[in-house]
Amino acid sequence: MRRLSFLTAIALTGAFALFSSTMAKTPALPLFARALGAPPSLIGWAVMASTVPGIIISLPAGLLRDRLGARPLLIAALFVFATAPFLYLLVHTIGELAIVRFYHGFATAIFGTVVGAELAARYPQNRGHALGVYSAVSTAGRSLAPFVGGVLISAGGFPGVYIGCSVAGVLALALGLRATTDHASDPAPSPGPDRAANGVANTAAVLADRVVLITSLIEALQYLVFGSVEAFLALYAAHRGWPAWTIGVLLGTQLGIVVLFKPRLGALSDRIGRRALILTGLAVGMLAVAALPFTVRFPALLVINIAFGAGFAATTAATGALVADRARLGGFGASMGVLRSIMDIGQATGPV
Repeated sequence: MRRLSFLTAIALTGAFALFSSTMAKTPALPLFARALGAPPSLIGWAVMASTVPGIIISLPAGLLRDRLGARPLLIAALFVFATAPFLYLLVHTIGELAIVRFYHGFATAIFGTVVGAELAARYPQNRGHALGVYSAVSTAGRSLAPFVGGVLISAGGFPGVYIGCSVAGVLALALGLRATTDHASDPAPSPGPDRAANGVANTAAVLADRVVLITSLIEALQYLVFGSVEAFLALYAAHRGWPAWTIGVLLGTQLGIVVLFKPRLGALSDRIGRRALILTGLAVGMLAVAALPFTVRFPALLVINIAFGAGFAATTAATGALVADRARLGGFGASMGVLRSIMDIGQATGPV
């Protein structure tokens, strides 16, 4: 068989990895935490636990990618994706759940940072498109997760959903090993001692770049809202007596809209610029979230979620590409590390 392109191979790996990690979270996590007897305040902390590693490790992971290359870091992240789901089967308290979530968070923090930097380096002329395609394919896995997770919870309880997560995580590891082996010798920008020596300088340049910091703050605020909606809309619906599978449909549709829109919007940002797309997405998302508290009817919430997903796709299709555009030569890991560290602060704050 002809070898898949790196973009296709890593996007498929990301799809299985994020399918696994999202199914462990949406809608399972808040429902599982409630079943353990946790009050809403502690549920917020449990949701936050998986985003804390992103604040800690994203920038170091990006700098290591610039120095060592992507492969060892991707394999480390995929190992966590493959092993973390099994640990949920051993959880009996909200504290244990938070610990497992903290461990699981290292996978998404490392993987997202390193893949974003690698794609920015490999596809300099079509950066927005490449990042959009990866995000859309990987988000396809995320969008399926709530549907499948809701069905598994309804059919087999929480053990069933975490066994499903385990299978998907192991498949992601297998795909990632194959993808990084097949493309290990591709003519991508290679790390070396000169790039390692520039790690501190690259980081300092990123932190001094006003555009990068403002863009990262925008993405952090966008993920603050996204994390809040993802954590508590499930409880909002469950409080109204909705079964788990309908909650999965509600949240999964939102992510499905992201899959449909993000590649096209990423390519659009390559042509018309990033600013207009970011501002449009923020406006649409703001109006959608403002409408959420005024209805509990399924059709209305579905329409609101679709609008929010479209706004979220527009904003995040352009923010990552804009930050990569501002990177110094060889400093894609530093740029993406700063972006994701600040983003995770927002995503961690939202549920709490």
